Amino acid sequence: MVNIADDIIVDKQEQMEKIEDYCLPQETILAVFDLKGAGTGFLGILDKRIIFYDKAFTHKKKAMVTIPYNRIHAVSSADDSGLVFKRGFFASSTLTLHAGDDSFEFEFRGGDKAHAAYRLIIEHLLQS
Repeated sequence: MVNIADDIIVDKQEQMEKIEDYCLPQETILAVFDLKGAGTGFLGILDKRIIFYDKAFTHKKKAMVTIPYNRIHAVSSADDSGLVFKRGFFASSTLTLHAGDDSFEFEFRGGDKAHAAYRLIIEHLLQS
């Protein structure tokens, strides 16, 4: 059975339900973030891996993609809000994961979402 963290962050309930379908027994879902941009879907942060739904990865079809924590070797978070809008509705933030020879960039709705995802991922990377 899939576990849900007590302090889970969820942007859209239907995205969390989709991630639950791909979880293994005893995995814990920590957060599900809605992503911004064409072809993107959402990013799930679990206790053992990162999972995301994206069209850009396969270039033709949308697919659920997994990145185990032991494959991630660098994480960066950037705040893309401009001087005019600062934070709020028009703000966005970006998270980049480097795993093996690949880099995966995720643009979040909201200025603080990438930073929240960054903190959750780093906590797991530093535990290894």
